[in-house]
Amino acid sequence: VTTCDVAVVGGGIVGLATVRELILRHPSLSFILLEKEKELAAHQSGHNSGVIHSGIYYTPGSLKARLCVRGATLAYEYCEKKGLPYNRCGKLIVAVEQEEIPRLKALYERGLQNNVRDLSMVDTKGIREREPYCRGVMALDSPYTGIVDWRMVALRYGTDFKEAGGTVVTEYEVNDISMVKESAAGSTEGMKYPIAIRDKKGNEVRCRYVLTCGGLYSDRLSQISGCSREPRIVPFRGDYLVLKPEKRYLVKGNIYPVPDPRFPFLGVHFTPRMDGSIWLGPNAVLAFKREGYKLYDFNARDFADALSFRGLQKLVMKNISYGIGEMYRGIFIGAQVKLLQKYIPEITLNDVLRGPAGVRAQALDRDGNLVDDFVFDGGVGDLGSRVLHVRNAPSPAATSSLAIAEMVADEVESRFSL
Repeated sequence: VTTCDVAVVGGGIVGLATVRELILRHPSLSFILLEKEKELAAHQSGHNSGVIHSGIYYTPGSLKARLCVRGATLAYEYCEKKGLPYNRCGKLIVAVEQEEIPRLKALYERGLQNNVRDLSMVDTKGIREREPYCRGVMALDSPYTGIVDWRMVALRYGTDFKEAGGTVVTEYEVNDISMVKESAAGSTEGMKYPIAIRDKKGNEVRCRYVLTCGGLYSDRLSQISGCSREPRIVPFRGDYLVLKPEKRYLVKGNIYPVPDPRFPFLGVHFTPRMDGSIWLGPNAVLAFKREGYKLYDFNARDFADALSFRGLQKLVMKNISYGIGEMYRGIFIGAQVKLLQKYIPEITLNDVLRGPAGVRAQALDRDGNLVDDFVFDGGVGDLGSRVLHVRNAPSPAATSSLAIAEMVADEVESRFSL
């Protein structure tokens, strides 16, 4: 049986950033990272738009805003230090209708309050200078926004962790976290590592403390250690389109819409990728499987779990027409292209192909509200006092990962008095 001081369950960008931070702070403790897939960073960390966000959207003073602004700075510094490629290609948030201008100006004020660097408002001429093919009446220019391959960054966090003496175990799907029964003849060994983490194959890791960063499965990991079912994770799939290579000249940097406060998700945007491709999207539809990246992926348990949850039923009722529109746009590409043409009129149906998809772990409360901020969950009793679950990490979690790691590590230290 393998033993360690602290086990971290979940090898996505949040788990990796956190375990890296912990081992750098506590080199004398032993750490194990457990990941259910063959590879690290296989799900949300490897299926995202690849943007380094600058922190414009979030409520001033909120944790989300502070983590994003600090996280972006740390991310650029980290990529510089480790020689990881990134591109600070900037971003325009474009108003295409006059009535969007007040919302755009409010975003500008918000960005200033959040200490986002180098923001400015630009007019039609300014839009053209930055994005020759984009039309709009006014835009917010954020040159500090960039792009990076977040999976590469996450894997690098993993390398740092291993170089500092940490152990990574893949293909270890945790299905039980429990206290070890007192060992025979009262031997002290059993009590030094009182928690057993077992996987589906019957392997066991013993440890003193457990941290879980389970992304799409964070609610189920909490449940197996006896914590609450809420907030529940509801998986939303985002399907991207990609521009055909010969049309990539149409887009230079990130082009985003002005968010509409009536809808729960951001809306379609244009995102250049590190490999030179241009992604368009995503939409947001309920995924019928937690790791279902294809249009027709289905898992009966995940589906029943989502549909039986009151919170999702309420979210659906509040946004029914939006939801139907999103599903329609997911199936009929032409409808998605129509939205894109509001920004770049030259794009036609012939210029796009179906692209990749991502599944977002959206935490929902029972009233149908999207949970936005950190949710930490521990418990009471012997096991509860030794377990910490990251139930929700505030989006944009990749951008904020190094700042999130500092916060989770602080929480781990104070709960477990490391």
